[in-house]
Amino acid sequence: MSWKWEYAFSAEATARTAPAPFLREVEKKADELVHMCEVTYLHAGDHQGLDPKGATLTIPGGMITYQVVVRRERVYIVQITAVEW
Repeated sequence: MSWKWEYAFSAEATARTAPAPFLREVEKKADELVHMCEVTYLHAGDHQGLDPKGATLTIPGGMITYQVVVRRERVYIVQITAVEW
């Protein structure tokens, strides 16, 4: 398995109507988060602790909220908010 990101919950539905430039920023930040997790959790399948706390990040044009699930090697984008498009 390898680290990936995906939309979760209502973020997927919101992404269908969000402006394309904002979605490019969301995808760029999600890719950065995946890379960070690849480096931080080298042996994700053996992870025994709790998953890290999710966070909200400001990105150009809005913000995203994400959650990392280490054993599944996933970064879930759980909310996106476009504010300046």
